[in-house]
Amino acid sequence: MFFYFIYYRQIGQACSLYKNMQKKDIRQVYSLKKYGSKERFGADVENARNFQKELDKLLEQQEKNQENGKRLFLHSCCAPCSSYVLEYLRKYFRITVFYYNPNISFANEYKRRAAEQKRLIEAYNRQGIGYPIEVLEGDYEPEQFYQTAKGLEDCPEGGERCFLCYELRLRKTAELAQKGNYDYFATTLTISPLKNAKKLNEIGERLSQEYHVNWLVSDFKKKNGYKRSIELSAEYDLYRQDYCGCVYSKQEREKQKAERKNEA
Repeated sequence: MFFYFIYYRQIGQACSLYKNMQKKDIRQVYSLKKYGSKERFGADVENARNFQKELDKLLEQQEKNQENGKRLFLHSCCAPCSSYVLEYLRKYFRITVFYYNPNISFANEYKRRAAEQKRLIEAYNRQGIGYPIEVLEGDYEPEQFYQTAKGLEDCPEGGERCFLCYELRLRKTAELAQKGNYDYFATTLTISPLKNAKKLNEIGERLSQEYHVNWLVSDFKKKNGYKRSIELSAEYDLYRQDYCGCVYSKQEREKQKAERKNEA
């Protein structure tokens, strides 16, 4: 863990310097300098908002008003992360899972994750619990991710490159949610302890105003959501990857494994 903090500070400073010198576009929205390790790893203990309580209140009110069955366009990063989210929300919403992840650098990895996503949804639909779940696979366009990440290749996982990747995927989700006249859009990404729920909700709410589609706030790792996703992954024998998907996160994970092995 000590390695993470030192590495983050060194690389983070370099990324911020690069941004200040050369970035004049959306990269100015984010600044690595103001994010410490807690935010990097998605720990929202200092966050004034409790997104899970906000979601609980919305769902309670929706059920009270007999308004269940609204249409939700849900971006999903992978089957394991979606497992708990779908189990949780399928009794409240008519969900279309949008599998759009241009950050996945390797075609075989992308196809494997997409296939697992569809397999899980088929299994859930066979149960007949809640509303039927639909799935839409987006275009596989890794060039969009590489363009977004240009100049930020050396930033550590959880930093500015990841924030831009969040927006890349959520913007496409909001765009299609608007075109499809969905009531809400959301993402499964907040279930991961390695993802920044505060930043994801900030981006989602900003895009909600831009595209005029309601953003469904979330912090799905709360209420033992992440734990439940691990249990469901085992129950359905889902493929669980050990890195986010991009070549940079894979390289960082392999480096961490090598260092742990050397320390052993």
